[in-house]
Amino acid sequence: MKPLAIIILGEKSIAIARQIQAVIPDALIYGLASRTQTADRQYDKFSETVSELFSQGHPIIGICAAGILIRSLAPLLSDKRAEPPIIAIAEDGSAVVPLLGGLNGANEIARAIAKVLQVQAAITTTGDLRFQTALLAPPLGYRLLNDNEQAKTFLADLLAGKSVQLIGAAPWLSESNLPFADPATHIIEVISNKIELEAIASKLSSTHLIYQIDPLQNQSITGKLSIIGTGPGAAKWMSPEVKAILEDATDFVGYKTYINLVKEFTKGKIIHASDNRVELDRARLALNLATEGKSVVIVSSGDPGIYGMAAAVFEVLDHEDDSKWNQIDIHVAPGISAAQAAAAAIGAPIGHDFCTISLSDILKPWEVIERRLAAAAQADFAIAIYNPISSQRKWQLPSAKEILLQWRSPDTPVILGHKMGRKGENVRVIKLAELTPELADMQTVIIIGSSKTKTLAWGDRIRVYTPRKYN
Repeated sequence: MKPLAIIILGEKSIAIARQIQAVIPDALIYGLASRTQTADRQYDKFSETVSELFSQGHPIIGICAAGILIRSLAPLLSDKRAEPPIIAIAEDGSAVVPLLGGLNGANEIARAIAKVLQVQAAITTTGDLRFQTALLAPPLGYRLLNDNEQAKTFLADLLAGKSVQLIGAAPWLSESNLPFADPATHIIEVISNKIELEAIASKLSSTHLIYQIDPLQNQSITGKLSIIGTGPGAAKWMSPEVKAILEDATDFVGYKTYINLVKEFTKGKIIHASDNRVELDRARLALNLATEGKSVVIVSSGDPGIYGMAAAVFEVLDHEDDSKWNQIDIHVAPGISAAQAAAAAIGAPIGHDFCTISLSDILKPWEVIERRLAAAAQADFAIAIYNPISSQRKWQLPSAKEILLQWRSPDTPVILGHKMGRKGENVRVIKLAELTPELADMQTVIIIGSSKTKTLAWGDRIRVYTPRKYN
């Protein structure tokens, strides 16, 4: 389960929120920025924050009126089996009401909080009240194999007076108030391996529930490795998926400048920062940390698959045989690239076919770069140029310009996007003939227009776009 979020609207609710943290230590307190000072995180808009956390699967406790939670989440409700726990708590702590997520532990969380606040949780789930167990929401280590309709019919039958027989061991069931009998009209069967499952799979019905014990529960947990893209730098460009991964991570691996972009997520986590030119060492470190059962995230700026760390990880996996890495769950989460950010800031210069080319010759010879520039220019692609210049590579950008001018007009629009999404962001439009080394650095992405790319004077503003239709 993802970390629990406690949402408060004012500083008066901090005391109750801290009491909840004593019960659920990994919970984070989100406070309205204009009314709170000591929350763990701050937010500006209640409904947007609650909706985003809900969509990411975070259990949510709102120290607020139930109505504001309901109105915020109503458009997102679809599958009650997938809904995380949502609980409303009165501002004075006098009421604890589980609203959603009864199948995922909401009632249990509500009871634990109510005990601390010395009140009674307002449980309204009929089956939970009658039988003192969430029959359709097995605890960790068990899973219900029947489909949702079969399970609902089964529970409805028991509430109507039918009896049930338990086959197999499940203390959380045997210690409940379920109407056990032998013989009985209904059966719950607990199995522990796939062979048993194959033998009884045909028995799945609305009178025969089957729980499978997770065979991995007693084994060591294999870690996971996520390779994420933060986008160019601004938090607003970071995807909800990336934010959820950063929330759940135990270890952060990456170039120190990029880790600083996500420092709001690194509180209480382990940071493994390194220099910029040790990508393969960084990938090995992350893989080895994951084999220890940790949830590791490698932080890239932009998109991790575009000149980022994703390729480095798979390169290590491809060339180095380490059996410990075989079971690691590896996931790549995309981000907005610098080229996309610069293009969006000025209009739509990559609105038709385009390509990306890096001018860095650290990992490929300059001759290859020259051939690619010439081919892309001759094919009339719009071209996004990454790593255009550095303190040691002053000559390459003028050389690239000369190649491009063989197939492009000197008046071709060129966009210079500097520090996109970060402090000092600047986007400007020049002509290809005006492109000089002092206009760019390693934090600049350059977009060279195609022969069809146009500059549009729109009021007192300039926009650049490449038409969708190619005549």
